Amino acid sequence: MSNAAASAGARSVEEMVAVRSAANAAFFAQEAQRLGRLCHQMAERFARGGRLVAFGRSPAARSDARHVAVEFVHPVIVGKRALPAIGLTAEGGDLGAQAQLLTRPEDIAIAFGADEDGGEAARAIGLARARGCLTIAFAPAGAGWEFEPPVPDRDVRQELIETLYHVLWELVHVFFEHRGLLEGRESTRGHDAGASSFLYPFLDEREDNLEQVLEDVSRSVSMKAHEIGALREQTLSDNADTLAAAARALRAMLDRGGTLLALGNGGSATDAMDVTADFRSGDVGAVCARGSVEACAGGGGAPEAARAWPAIDLTEDSAIVTAIANDIGAEAIFARQVIAYGRSGDALLALSTSGNSPNVITALAEGRRRGLLTIAMVGYDGGRIATQRLADYVIVTRSEHIPRIQEAQASAYHVLRKLVG
Repeated sequence: MSNAAASAGARSVEEMVAVRSAANAAFFAQEAQRLGRLCHQMAERFARGGRLVAFGRSPAARSDARHVAVEFVHPVIVGKRALPAIGLTAEGGDLGAQAQLLTRPEDIAIAFGADEDGGEAARAIGLARARGCLTIAFAPAGAGWEFEPPVPDRDVRQELIETLYHVLWELVHVFFEHRGLLEGRESTRGHDAGASSFLYPFLDEREDNLEQVLEDVSRSVSMKAHEIGALREQTLSDNADTLAAAARALRAMLDRGGTLLALGNGGSATDAMDVTADFRSGDVGAVCARGSVEACAGGGGAPEAARAWPAIDLTEDSAIVTAIANDIGAEAIFARQVIAYGRSGDALLALSTSGNSPNVITALAEGRRRGLLTIAMVGYDGGRIATQRLADYVIVTRSEHIPRIQEAQASAYHVLRKLVG
């Protein structure tokens, strides 16, 4: 890549950083108080035996429904309790029919993509609300709690929504540490998560004053929003040249008939779902055209519409994943699929918060052996993937907080997608 092209790519990334920073600050400043009160109501539902039921019809909404479910069921912060959550998506049929069958009055129903599925998620929310569920949506859908990110870019909206549900997941636990504030507190006995005060240094665990705790939780929302704003800036700014170079290499592969393979574990698996959906779709908003990143960076012309590209999600087929895990072992679940699908001239995008996941490392090694272009997005200090340069392009998010890493990585792969065009 020429110096001029690299500079233009970095300038384009800087503009995308600025949009995200402004939207993040405005959205969470506006919603911090409401989010604190919603966390309390969610905690009360969970204490009474309720579940979180997430709905998503479109490919992107499906990834969010799966993501919020895995966060609540399999908490990544040591000592946090597992809370029941279910992701209901298009595979199960009409969302309204699924809501009719599976929601209970004490549940929490959350709808993703209600503005892009022809009203299906809204109908599911209506049924859940009529049944007595606490209801949440991110577009007008008749939910009791609605949060609409104030930005037209759908990628940025999705990133803000991901931060929002991560914050709900993190802070709902505060109210379990103040059991006197929960109507269903008897059902929480025997399930305390243990000390996690290091996450909320200003909270007094003995405090039973609801308004004081709500105020503290709202302050924590603002703190977390500031944290992710700074981390997005670090991730996109520090890696601007790498993202631009990776985008050009990936576009060249795709132009020659290559296919993108994507993978990850847990929440990163849902990111693989999302990035695959984004590449398969041509509807991702304004993008930087091939060979004309300058148009996006300097305003010298309108960016072209995105193309749809072939992409395969290596986390998608539960039969394949469980068969490999059962018969060979979890370390092989992605590498085996790279052997099956990968060809010289294809590309592999690996998402890992640690940079040390054995099945991700094995897949990257297999990809290199087969002549695939390899791109990795990793957290912490980059782990083995960064220190041993196990991928051709490595984007590092320098944090040890897994939800924040995933949120910044979502920004990184959205930017990569726009740069590819």
